[in-house]
Amino acid sequence: MNKLVLAPDSFKGTMSAVTICKLMREVIISHYPNAEVISVPIADGGEGSVEAFVTAQNGRYVNCKVNDPHWNEISATYGLLPDETAIIEVAAAIGLPLVYETHDVGAATTFGVGQLIEDAISKGCKNIIIGLGGSSTNDGGTGAAAALGVKFFNKNGEAFIPVGQTLDQIVHIDVSQIKPEVKTCKFVSMCDVDNPFFGIKGAAYVYGPQKGANEEMVKLLDSGLHHLADVIKSDLGLEVQNIPGTGAAGGMGGGLMAFLGSELQKGIEVVLDLVKFDEVLENTDFVFTGEGRLDSQSLDGKAVIGVSHRAKMKGIPVIAIVGDIGNNILNIYDEGITGIFSINRVAIHYQQSKKRAAEDLVLTVDNLMRLFKRLEL
Repeated sequence: MNKLVLAPDSFKGTMSAVTICKLMREVIISHYPNAEVISVPIADGGEGSVEAFVTAQNGRYVNCKVNDPHWNEISATYGLLPDETAIIEVAAAIGLPLVYETHDVGAATTFGVGQLIEDAISKGCKNIIIGLGGSSTNDGGTGAAAALGVKFFNKNGEAFIPVGQTLDQIVHIDVSQIKPEVKTCKFVSMCDVDNPFFGIKGAAYVYGPQKGANEEMVKLLDSGLHHLADVIKSDLGLEVQNIPGTGAAGGMGGGLMAFLGSELQKGIEVVLDLVKFDEVLENTDFVFTGEGRLDSQSLDGKAVIGVSHRAKMKGIPVIAIVGDIGNNILNIYDEGITGIFSINRVAIHYQQSKKRAAEDLVLTVDNLMRLFKRLEL
């Protein structure tokens, strides 16, 4: 065993990707002290994206004051890389954990995300990467756009800041007053879903209930996104409904495309390209990856599959170490995964298993290393 690459995603709610890499590395080195072990903590646009980028690129964290989904001032963090690229997780400003039981998704705004973008631009950033996972909103990104100078007008010619339940009041969008610095920036939105802007598979119907929307509210939110899509097409010339992923983050995927010209890309591909993962893989014997739960949804561009695709092209075996294994995952082996191992060693419920996750991760990797040594790998 000469070289291993560790490229796990976080086990959401349990361990960060950075922590997982540290624990794995310690175990591997205890068995193979001369091995080269390279840690590349990754993310797919959701929780942990900022940490993964900052760690991999020796960046730094920036704190600033923004508004949460219900206009309360909070402190939010984003990442700043040495090349002045900003990494922003929308969840830092509008994540579900910020609202809990007090949440009213119809009244929630993405304004705080726009404030994060504005702060990054004020620090000279020309490249801004935005992770769209974990939002609590459904305003199509209108709040974020308003924070950056985009104007939304109602039938009385009055400018206002739309929220999910007032999207149907928009009759005109004016992007001419957007802050000049925004026009000089390149935006990339990281997304791991293919949902359209509106409709049965769109933002409101699929994710609205997770954000507290009842059946009536889901219909209202979906109708609002449909209306917003019509105005975007009329005023800005973009048909957001036909682009997969525009429903991400309550329609922010489409909104950022329309208002900021952002590119919508699979989050894991953005991450792997930025850390030059293909170069890291050279002369590697094994890749260790993983996430909290590996299931059929993992096939839809999640981190583990992104890693395995890159390794498969170079003929490198991939070991996935995960918190839990779902049903119907046999197709995953066709994507480049060699073996899948759950750290849930005693088959207990998540609420109990997460308390011992670090210990069980160590023991699982230790078992694998013992097997490797017995096979003289």
